[in-house]
Amino acid sequence: MQLIRRIGLTLLWLAAPVLAFAAANKNDPYLVVLRGAGNIALVAVNIVVVIVLLRRGRWRGVAGKLLVLLWCLPPLLMAAAHLRFELRKHDVLSASAAEARQLGPRFMVGYSSFPEVARLAEQGLIGGIYVTRHNIRDRTVDALRAEIAALQDRRRAAGLPPLIVAADQEGGIVGHLSPPLTKVPALATLVGLAPDGRRAKAEEFGRIHGRELAGLGVNLNLAPVLDLKPKVQRNRLDFHTLIGQRAIASDPAVVGEIASAYVRGLESFGVGATLKHFPGIGRLRTDTHHFSANLDTPVEELEASDWRPFREVLAQSHSALMIGHVTLTAIDAGRAASHSKRVVEGIIRDKWNYQGVVMTDDLVMGAIYQHDVCKAVVEAINAGVDLLLVAYDGAQFYRIFSCALDGARKGKLDADALRGSEARLVRAFPAD
Repeated sequence: MQLIRRIGLTLLWLAAPVLAFAAANKNDPYLVVLRGAGNIALVAVNIVVVIVLLRRGRWRGVAGKLLVLLWCLPPLLMAAAHLRFELRKHDVLSASAAEARQLGPRFMVGYSSFPEVARLAEQGLIGGIYVTRHNIRDRTVDALRAEIAALQDRRRAAGLPPLIVAADQEGGIVGHLSPPLTKVPALATLVGLAPDGRRAKAEEFGRIHGRELAGLGVNLNLAPVLDLKPKVQRNRLDFHTLIGQRAIASDPAVVGEIASAYVRGLESFGVGATLKHFPGIGRLRTDTHHFSANLDTPVEELEASDWRPFREVLAQSHSALMIGHVTLTAIDAGRAASHSKRVVEGIIRDKWNYQGVVMTDDLVMGAIYQHDVCKAVVEAINAGVDLLLVAYDGAQFYRIFSCALDGARKGKLDADALRGSEARLVRAFPAD
């Protein structure tokens, strides 16, 4: 019995700092599962433990006092973290109309709460929304369609242009609205067909996605994937990128052919495509959902292989281009491509002469979020990135928007870059 008590006491000493860390970081995207009921449960556990320790007389000794204080710490840290979040949120929601007009169109946000995203939409603090599986879980297509329409109605009532509405329907393992939308096979399954057959089938897949997304009110699909299929086995710890299953092929010509046909199908229903993830993640073994990653391949080699599909499809369509959080070391070893002016302006705008919409991959990914996210946001805007995506955890919008807001108030944002971005967004998504 004495041994059990000692083990229990040891576990209490070990658990207290762990819970304190979780409480202090309650708003971190890695701890999103603890929000709501999880936070309540954490506080309840702390209260119960403190009561038990006091009833058993642990307060009498010095070590006991320290243990009780440790178990009192998590609720206090959680309250402080919540206060910081609310103050930041208040600052964002209090932004002036001029600040909202300047910065809002550049943000696309995922959401869980309709009232919350409706407020952001009405105040012009966002330019687009991202809908995914939790927006349609246990709901009908008609319910989500009505919700999107209601948001657009509120935009019109506020005298603002329509929201860009994005979804992620690649086919295969990534079809975040399937079911209830049709589950389409991965484009990679078409590689073995004859050229005419795979083009026809790819366009058919694009039409299926385009018809269903347009019917829902979605006008931008975050697909197709143009990364080349890896020739080596992926890191077994890569649970999210899974590019070997998502990439079409290792042959750039085949990727470009199939992707172009798919995009034609999408665009026939007025839904734009998003080519991803430039500069390419097929060669990486690191998952940028969690870690920084370097692409060390010479530019000449990338131009001749990995980048061929991007240039080909961009030239034949009105697609947007998504930039990943990959550091292209030959061009800019100091920052990821998603916020590198040398990459966005130097390669995409100047060298390729692409004047369409460039967007970031999700800024909640660890390769960006766990570093200096404010620096990345300001640099992305100044580099000429048009849309900043906050998808996985919409609550992080307040932190990320506040970075842009602070940059604007301190005069760190490039006025020419902002004007150029505004013009591109208006061309790509006219208000009609």
